[in-house]
Amino acid sequence: MRKPILALALAFACTPALADKILIESPAAPKAIGPYSQAIQSGKLVFVSGSLPFDPDGKIDYSQQDVTAQTKRVIDNIALELKAANLTLDDVVSATVYVTDVDDFPAVNKMYASYFHPPYPARAFVQVAKLLRGAKVEISVIAAKK
Repeated sequence: MRKPILALALAFACTPALADKILIESPAAPKAIGPYSQAIQSGKLVFVSGSLPFDPDGKIDYSQQDVTAQTKRVIDNIALELKAANLTLDDVVSATVYVTDVDDFPAVNKMYASYFHPPYPARAFVQVAKLLRGAKVEISVIAAKK
């Protein structure tokens, strides 16, 4: 009876849910616009908050651009946040893509595919009613440290 209890205790002690939360921030990426972090590391996982097509310098209004340009800006922002954690897009294991129009799938998918390489991250693609500041796409990712 002791072995299963010890194994269970060790399993819980090693789970990311019980790991420390380490703030990850990139001064090069757009600042958070609410009470959330750009990214959090817990154990070997880095959770990147939903990224919108905001210009880090605040000079370009991406809400006026097409979904391809917005997707590029979103993924570039994610790459900046991952870099702050010493990671790249190749370390992404899961992504959730939110769009306001599911018909944008081909354009978003084409831009997404130009950044990610096999084995591709697991992914969900979801249509939502509306995104902040008129954005057409938002992406959140989870990356894993080796």
